Amino acid sequence: MEMQPLPLVSAAEYLVMERSCREKHEYFAGEVFAMGGATESHNLLTANVVGGLWTQLRGRPCRVYPSDLRVLVSETGLYTYPDVVVVCGEPRFLDATRDTLLNPTLVVEVLSPSSEACDRGRKFEHYRKVPSLLEYVLVAQDAVRGEHYLRRDDGTWVYAEASGLEKSVALTSIQCTVSLADLYDNVNDLPLAPSPPAPP
Repeated sequence: MEMQPLPLVSAAEYLVMERSCREKHEYFAGEVFAMGGATESHNLLTANVVGGLWTQLRGRPCRVYPSDLRVLVSETGLYTYPDVVVVCGEPRFLDATRDTLLNPTLVVEVLSPSSEACDRGRKFEHYRKVPSLLEYVLVAQDAVRGEHYLRRDDGTWVYAEASGLEKSVALTSIQCTVSLADLYDNVNDLPLAPSPPAPP
């Protein structure tokens, strides 16, 4: 029996479904993708990033959001849920519901085995098309390591890596510094990991 392809969904239909659903889904080019649950380490790392940035940004015109805030890459049509988002200045939303952000300044993704290739590749390609995005950070779960991409004035991206509890990641766009010792606080049993793949 021949399998029939699933019907494509419009962005408007996706939003109607997503706003009435408990689970989170990403959307691109008519397809809806369910998001899996996260490990304890993933949740701790995300919480540590949010907590550390909130402390430094308090009283400044910047906001830090955890992973329940959806981001739309308007240039490509990707709807996604970054692990952490920071907006400096007035946040812009898709509509009055204020659940779909258009202008992130900084995005942080905590790498998982199931999503690492996408976060490094296709998803970063989408993020780079967001004019407001100035920095992109990848946080490893299998080692004490943060990888940092900074957009230059000419639109090119500069890559840097910090490894080890004594190191920090400087976030130029929001004038914050994240200590890897603080970031990995209470994240136990980290196995040794090979070197990360070369940046694109």
